[in-house]
Amino acid sequence: MVKEFALYSRSYFHFAIIHMKSFLTALALFASSVVPLHCQEETSPRETLNHTDAIILGAVEGATEYLPVSSTGHLILTNRLLGLDSEEPLSNKEGATLTNDEGAPITLKSASDSYSIIIQIGAILAVLIIYRESIKKILLGLLGKNKEGQLLGRNLIIAFFPAAALGPVLDDTIERLLFGTTPVAIALIAGSGLIFFIERYRKNTEHSATGPELHELSIKQCLIIGLLQCVAMCPGTSRSLMTISGGILIGLNSKKAAEFSFLLGLITLTAAAGYKMVFSGREMFQVLTPGPVVLGILIAWITAAISVKWLVNYLTKHGLALFAWYRVALAILIFAIFGL
Repeated sequence: MVKEFALYSRSYFHFAIIHMKSFLTALALFASSVVPLHCQEETSPRETLNHTDAIILGAVEGATEYLPVSSTGHLILTNRLLGLDSEEPLSNKEGATLTNDEGAPITLKSASDSYSIIIQIGAILAVLIIYRESIKKILLGLLGKNKEGQLLGRNLIIAFFPAAALGPVLDDTIERLLFGTTPVAIALIAGSGLIFFIERYRKNTEHSATGPELHELSIKQCLIIGLLQCVAMCPGTSRSLMTISGGILIGLNSKKAAEFSFLLGLITLTAAAGYKMVFSGREMFQVLTPGPVVLGILIAWITAAISVKWLVNYLTKHGLALFAWYRVALAILIFAIFGL
């Protein structure tokens, strides 16, 4: 029985790696065909996102949102490869320059950056469905009918508080200074170093004991995870990496750390998407049509559900080392394609 289980695990792991390699190979071939076109001077700048862009961006968002590889970093790179990073002001059919609520010109880059946040709604829906029982407990807890759910809800709110306080203050500065390929590559490498540290720490401390339950965490432990989540505001760092690492550092095993990360992400991503919808929704919908927006959310939902299921199963049997090597490889690829 043990041999059969081990054989199944190895087969499942090899299956995932083969398909990951196939995906990266397809992405590389796609990039090689897009970049030259984007760099030709005679090519006119893009003016909107189409359905193909929506499918690609939705797939990238959903596949990477809950993996410790930085979904924001991947989306910045994907936007660059698709030619969606143009800073030229856009105009309407009458030739008038489009502007946002502050009177600044709207560019395709600003609209696509906002779109990258909005399609996180798909990733939110995936967690809502997969962890519906935990969410039901939390809702009952808010009504005073489930003690464990009440404590879990409290813990998630405490962990969310640091990002809620710092996010609106730092959002514009981070987008202006760090939404680029070089900061992403540097953050990817730095994150890989954190993973190697966390792996050594986990192997020295994680035993047969499962650690505390999520509702048993103290206020201090929740704040530690929340503060680490703030570090992930820097593109390329990964919200999932920082919160899973925080969970392991405070004594959770890998599986429970991932589950707390997913549930915390439900609040954080909802807040981020809502914030962008309120402050950049008008700007985005002046450039985008509803079709690509809905399609991107749908694709992100499907791929995020697959990603979450896979990650939980993977972390139950393995550590995070695979993602460290992936981050290093991706950073090298970024430097090779885009330079410094």
